[in-house]
Parts: sequence; structure tokens; C-alpha cells
Amino acid sequence: MSGHYNEGMDTGSIMDSEDRIEKEVDIYVSAEAVRDMKHKKDKEDFDNQTPTTQTPQLTGSDSVRKRSSRAAVVCLVLLCVLLLTAVIVLCVTLTQERQQLISKNENLTDEREQLTLKNTNLTNEREQLILKITNLTNEREQLRRELQFIVNWTCYQSSFYYMSKEKKNWTESRRYCTERGADLIIINNKEEQDFIHNMSGNGIFYIGLTDREVEGTWKWVDGSILNTSFWAQGEPNGNQQYDEDCVVTVAVPQPVWGTLVGWLDDACNKPYQWICEKRISQFILP
Repeated sequence: MSGHYNEGMDTGSIMDSEDRIEKEVDIYVSAEAVRDMKHKKDKEDFDNQTPTTQTPQLTGSDSVRKRSSRAAVVCLVLLCVLLLTAVIVLCVTLTQERQQLISKNENLTDEREQLTLKNTNLTNEREQLILKITNLTNEREQLRRELQFIVNWTCYQSSFYYMSKEKKNWTESRRYCTERGADLIIINNKEEQDFIHNMSGNGIFYIGLTDREVEGTWKWVDGSILNTSFWAQGEPNGNQQYDEDCVVTVAVPQPVWGTLVGWLDDACNKPYQWICEKRISQFILP
């Protein structure tokens, strides 16, 4: 009997334990349910108070889109950085090229000015050469003209001499000489007198000596006073009948003067041959 009692007690204890456990579970469940309901109510109240800050629960596709958006933003930032870098590099390059172009332009300007100066100098040199050519042409023409009439002239020391074959009075004889850039001869020394004496032959020649201005004052055609003379014996005798104001030179005695040779005064209107003289320096243009 005691055995049955014990068994009955064990069975009752077990049942009581189970009931107690079930009650405890119900209590926990009820508490959890109450807590969930309270949390849900609080959440609804918070959502109602701040509707703009409500953050919906992200799904898997939303997370992918968010990560994609972030990647796109990062790529855009990187692209902007690269673009900014490219713009900076381009600006630096363009600035350098601009400076180079400015420098080249300045160099070209300097070269242009130098070329302009050279062109001006060459133009001046060309004009000077043209002037020299013109002068040389004029000299050539003058020398050609000179040579045309000095073909029959004789050169001695520093002068050319022309002994005419025709006869003129003293004034016309001198005109002939001056028209050719010469004048009647001026005899400065014995060597020149001997040269004329040897060249005269049997002729009577006018020389460039006269006292037309002042009687008895003999002057050469260049205005210089007579210093060295080669008068024949008894000359000048100043025959008033013929107004002997001009001078001739005679190398061989003439019947009219007997045995006289050298210089003689005679009338200027008588026709005689003449001697022209032109210095070599007169052939050179100034």
C-alpha cells in the first residue's frame, strides 16, 4: 500500500511539475507578447511623430542599388579629378606654347627689323654704285672725247701738246684750245722750251704770253707773271706801229726777222700756227 501511495505521489508530483512548467511558459509567452505589442506601439508612435525620418527596411535589391550608386559617385569623382588634371595640364601646355609663340614673334620682329635695315643699307649701296657707275660713264665719255682729239697730241712730262697746222690770229688760236679743255702753252722751264724748239721745225707758233692788259707787263694766260723767259736778241722791242702785244716762238730763223730765234713779240691779229697745252691732271674728273 505504501508502494501504491508512493507511486501516486510521484505521479501527482510529476503532473504538478508539468502544470507549473506550462504555466511558466505561458507567463513567458504572455510577457513576450506584451513586450512585442509595447515595442510595436512605441514604434508606431515614433513613426507617426517623425514620418520624414522613416527609414524603410532595405531589401537585397535596395542594397545592390545603393552600392551601385556609391560606385557611380566614386567613378564620377574620379572622372572629375582626371578631367581637372587634364584641364590643368592643358592650361600649362597652352601657356608654355603661348610664351614660345610670343618669343618667336619677338625674334621674327627683330629679324624683320634687321632685314629692313640691311635692305635700306643695300638700297643706299646700290644708289651709291649707280652714282659711281654714272660718274665712271661720264668719265669714260669725257676720256673718249679727250682721246678723239689727243690722237694728234704729243705727251711730254705732265702735259699733252697740240701743234696746229692751220693758222689763226692769237684770239682765235686760244679759242681753239679752250674749246678742247686746253689753253695756249705756258713754258715754265728750259726743258719745256727745248722740247717746243725741237718740235716746232720751220713754223712760227703763238704761245700763251701777252701784255694786252698792261703794256710791258707780260702775263701768261693763267694770269701768272712771267718769271723765266727765252726772248730772242733785242726782244721784246714793242713796235708801236703794229701794237705787238702777243708772243710767238721761232726755232728756225725767218726772213722777216733775220737770224733771230726764240720768243718774239708781234701783233696779235696776224695769222700764225699755235701750240695748245693740256695738263694730264685735267683729264681726271673732280
